[in-house]
Amino acid sequence: MERKDQCILISGESGAGKTEATKKILQYYAVTCPASQQVETVKDRLLQSNPVLEAFGNAKTLRNDNSSRFGKYMDVQFDYRGAPVGGHILNYLLEKSRVVHQNHGERNFHIFYQLLEGGEEDLLRRLGLEKSPQQYHYLVKGQCARVSSINDKNDWKIVRRALTIISFNDSEVEDLLSIVASVLHLGNVQFAADEQGNAQVTTENQIKYLARLLAVEGSVLRDSLIHKKIIAKGEELISPLNLEQAAYARDALAKAIYGRTFSWLVNKVNKSLAYKEGEFPGWRSTTVLGLLDIYGFEVFQHNSFEQFCINYCNEKLQQLFIELTLKSEQEEYESEGIAWEPVQYFNNKIICDLVEEKFKGIISILDEECLRPGDATDTTFLEKLEETVKNHPHFLTHKLADQKTRKSLGREEFRLLHYAGEVTYSVAGFLDKNNDLLFRNLKETMCNSENPIINQCFDRTELTDKKRPETAATQFKNSLSKLMEILMSKEPSYIRCIKPNDAKQADRFDEVLIRHQVKYLGLMENLRVRRAGFAYRRKYEVFLQRYKSLCPETWPTWDGRPHDGVAVLVKHLGYKPEEYKMGRTKIFIRFPKTLFATEDALEVRKQSLATKMQATWRGFYRRKKFLHMKHSAITIQSWWRGTLGRRKAAKKKRAVETIRRFIKGFIYRNYPRCPENEYFLDYIRFSFLMNLKRNLPKNVLDKSWPTPPPSLCEASQLLRQLCMQNMVWSYCKRISPEWKQQLEQKVIASEIFKGKKDNYPQSVPRLFINTRLGNEEINAKVLQALENEAIKYAVPVIKYDRKGYKARARQLLLTQNAVVIVEESKIKQRIDYANLTGISVSSLSDNLFVLHVHCEDNKQKGDVVLQSDHVIETLTKTAMRADKVNNVNINQGSIKFTVGQGKEGIIDFISGSELLIAKAKNGHLTVVAPRLNSR
Repeated sequence: MERKDQCILISGESGAGKTEATKKILQYYAVTCPASQQVETVKDRLLQSNPVLEAFGNAKTLRNDNSSRFGKYMDVQFDYRGAPVGGHILNYLLEKSRVVHQNHGERNFHIFYQLLEGGEEDLLRRLGLEKSPQQYHYLVKGQCARVSSINDKNDWKIVRRALTIISFNDSEVEDLLSIVASVLHLGNVQFAADEQGNAQVTTENQIKYLARLLAVEGSVLRDSLIHKKIIAKGEELISPLNLEQAAYARDALAKAIYGRTFSWLVNKVNKSLAYKEGEFPGWRSTTVLGLLDIYGFEVFQHNSFEQFCINYCNEKLQQLFIELTLKSEQEEYESEGIAWEPVQYFNNKIICDLVEEKFKGIISILDEECLRPGDATDTTFLEKLEETVKNHPHFLTHKLADQKTRKSLGREEFRLLHYAGEVTYSVAGFLDKNNDLLFRNLKETMCNSENPIINQCFDRTELTDKKRPETAATQFKNSLSKLMEILMSKEPSYIRCIKPNDAKQADRFDEVLIRHQVKYLGLMENLRVRRAGFAYRRKYEVFLQRYKSLCPETWPTWDGRPHDGVAVLVKHLGYKPEEYKMGRTKIFIRFPKTLFATEDALEVRKQSLATKMQATWRGFYRRKKFLHMKHSAITIQSWWRGTLGRRKAAKKKRAVETIRRFIKGFIYRNYPRCPENEYFLDYIRFSFLMNLKRNLPKNVLDKSWPTPPPSLCEASQLLRQLCMQNMVWSYCKRISPEWKQQLEQKVIASEIFKGKKDNYPQSVPRLFINTRLGNEEINAKVLQALENEAIKYAVPVIKYDRKGYKARARQLLLTQNAVVIVEESKIKQRIDYANLTGISVSSLSDNLFVLHVHCEDNKQKGDVVLQSDHVIETLTKTAMRADKVNNVNINQGSIKFTVGQGKEGIIDFISGSELLIAKAKNGHLTVVAPRLNSR
């Protein structure tokens, strides 16, 4: 809330739970911080950086199954809302010696065992590895390859997933694991001495694996492991190595590869965590929370250079704790004029000076011994210590100790009395580890590597830099000094981890061990200072700014001095004299409950103000919204009016142009097509075509057609023909075969009788029937006599005798080949179609007709005079069946017909009021046909 950078210092001895506390803090922030897609990505990367760094930087020790073998300081960046937007990690002094050596009961770094236990078969085959850790010399030193509390296979899955989350691609993972595998193969490189005592590589297979994994020349690597390049007076000298030197070179290369790869890994994680302004626009101001998770105080049976550096680091942190809590707090009370009784405490500055003081400190002496010419050894370093710091109360050696103490001190050991207790260090290896040297030719080989990670870890500028690099102890001291500056610049909080027992068991509390930790951590002194002191203190300006809304006199602004404003404020809040003190620049509140009550009141006030502000804001917002909507409406209205006006003007303009073109076209309408009349002509044609579209004939009988303009007369005629053809085609396509037959008969009837016979119009609307008599109405003997001749049409008729013209009922049958006249059960006359010469009928409305036959045919008695109520239908079907359409004669006045051999008869037709058929006195057959209103 106050936009201050803060840090949390997590301290405690090895195995007390510092790493777990760091995880819990990160998990807490991951759960409670505001969420968004970008923030979730950052939170995932912050959380997943832990398993990766633990795999490469943690190991099982005697005191802790997941001991941090490096120091870690993580900065988490937060935006103004309190959401994490980035992070950065600083690492300190990785215990590289663990790569090549582990004490009994301890393991190498977790990643080696995770890779062997969890790696896929194909991956291990590419790396040239076997699943058993017993196959690798660097993993069997501690004789503790498997631990019941560690599931390497499951941890491997977690690490692989974490690498993906923190932006490792498949190629980078493959390169990284190749380096891990190369360290194991390096440990299996063995040497043998030749006749001159020079070392020779005996495990050529391991060199092949190393050459492939590190992407270097195998022969060059082999030579680099058994030779040393020295530059003396500008000349390069190559000297062979003995067995001990070759083993040292191999181990030094393994440590250098792993240590530099670990630093590269931290940088890679930092790139993934880096605050990216593009992903969080507008969040340029960030606040930092630092988390310090660093190795705890260590006391082993055998303590070396690493434990010396680790415990020195813990001394510095303890000193910082003293400075920020015990010393600075008491000094603040005195400077602020607060009555105070000093609390005594142990200040470990004397131990820090013993280690880091210039020219006199242990680190200075160690560096001097490493850099001086001559034969410097670990023993000469110890002797120099005894000579320089022999009178220091916190330093002791075998030579300086009394008789009793000498029994517990070796001749190559020295003892320091730390704030946490006595620790005995063996000087063996101090110089080598401090120098941290890697032969030049090994550096050159690594600089030529084509493995991208190795190539970045070994910078070629090292080969040309003639400046001697800083020793490991000096680098560590300088990095600690910078860390102290970082921590001092932030507002600190503390987590002190207490280890309950040394057996790593749950629910077991070792009272002596716990009391010892409480004592050396200075917790009792800190508790006394806190109890006697004040829980909260703030500058008057800050306190007034935060709580001024609780007092009417200080809200909303206070014009006087901040001191006076705070006095008015606490009086209004009802603080009792024993609950607070007023210093020179700050107010001090003794009890947390007093502050909590003030915070509760502030929260209530905030809610009240928030309610009022919400109401005010709602009114302001609604008025602002109304004005905005009003302005928008006016803008839209004016725009729309303008649009309508422009549209109207454009429409008028187009109308004027159209009228002008129309008038000009009308003037030039009779001229050939030209620019002056083309619009008019097109419009006339378009109008005609559109009118035609709306008024097309509905059927083939509809003869209507719009009158075309002169220019379209020819086109109109063609369109009319096409339209008629189309209607006819459509109509024909729809009719059935039966209806087609009906129409064909009607067409023939029209051709024969239309305009020629008076009663034809009455037959037009009546459909022709297939037959007027069913088979049941025709005598069976007649049907039998006709045998296989199918009857196509049958109709009842009246036959008039040739002599006397007596009327007799008969049946007219049309077969496939003949006309048959039937009287009940007898066939009276059969006229083949070939013998039928014609058909005669009058033009009046009577129903008589005459069938003319060949006179030469002896079978025929003469022409046949018949009457049918369906004369038009009967004659049409007879003419079509006999193919005599053109032989139908329509006579006016009279019809002559053959009665017999050489004899003729005459039928006279006259118009009358009603139908009458009778024999006249002249011997003719007279037919009176009734007159019809219209034809």
